[in-house]
Amino acid sequence: MPRISAFYGIIVWMYWKDHNPPHIHATYGEFEILINITDFSIYAGYLPSRAFGLLMEWTSIHHEELIENWELMMQSLPLKSVEPLQ
Repeated sequence: MPRISAFYGIIVWMYWKDHNPPHIHATYGEFEILINITDFSIYAGYLPSRAFGLLMEWTSIHHEELIENWELMMQSLPLKSVEPLQ
């Protein structure tokens, strides 16, 4: 389960050979959320509002990189790190 980024206590993961739809897993403390990276909808879970806002800002900035990583992950290729939100 490669960690692709971390910022402000939020850790973002993609799991090898994960199921569709394309999504990321993000954890913040004891909270976890899955975000669909094609339409930015919540697939499952919850984050507190401040962490959720930061994650959504990061996801929109790095959308193309996330799609590229999903495609790499589906081919069992190494994923690329994604710049954290600053």
